Amino acid sequence: MKSKSKKKSRTRLLHQYYSYTGFYSFVGRSLKKAALPIILIIVALFLVNKYVFTIDDGLELLTESFSRTGVLITFFISETLLGLIPPEIFIGWSKKTDDPILNLSILATLSYTGGIISFFIGKAALRIASVKNYLEVKMAKHLKNTSKWGGFLIIIGALLPVPFSITCMAAGMIKYPFKGVVLYGLFRFARFALYAWAIFKVVT
Repeated sequence: MKSKSKKKSRTRLLHQYYSYTGFYSFVGRSLKKAALPIILIIVALFLVNKYVFTIDDGLELLTESFSRTGVLITFFISETLLGLIPPEIFIGWSKKTDDPILNLSILATLSYTGGIISFFIGKAALRIASVKNYLEVKMAKHLKNTSKWGGFLIIIGALLPVPFSITCMAAGMIKYPFKGVVLYGLFRFARFALYAWAIFKVVT
């Protein structure tokens, strides 16, 4: 009974902490910010698919124009350096390959690995004064949020359209425990699975 009450009290304290520090409102704002780009992308894809060329044709062109190795390297660089290209494009590409599940698994692993490397980039940046000062200015908000919410912010970065690599880099800069990044970052695989479930239904 005592352990249950302790668990409940700890959960209640965490809930109060995340309420006071604005974690829930941050998640809400992130979802709202993500909603508009997603809607715009869906509308754009619908219009392109209807009036320009089909999504299948575009992904077919991507598959034929670039080697598998080239696509994977490009994706890995993007996922390591601030997530410059939306992962959804590569998830759609994986569906057009001969072995979609294998390539999707590779993409998820590369994304996860890119986040881990970003963590070490963040740690290494602390040793170079000019880079440290630059990143502290550019990533001030992310650093502050990571300091407050730690693991939960990494989970949000792994699951939602919040740049995962930036979150991991911020974790490295505040010297967040590496094992926490490794553990919470595993939610990245869940995101790829969920997105693939939706995208694979659209791409034939």
